[in-house]
Amino acid sequence: MLGFLLWCVLFILCWPLALLALVLFPIIWLLLLPFRLIGITVSAVFELLRAILLLPARLLGGPRRI
Repeated sequence: MLGFLLWCVLFILCWPLALLALVLFPIIWLLLLPFRLIGITVSAVFELLRAILLLPARLLGGPRRI
């Protein structure tokens, strides 16, 4: 909602720039999508490594975290 209000203010102040932002936003979002997917994958790999490394402690009855 805040982004839409900021775009409306930009449209009132400088409409060509607002229309350019409106056209370029989906293109930039598509260009950044692979980096977002890489970030999700790297995060999942780190969580998997953490789970593997902490498995012996969990099996031996280490302190439980909530």
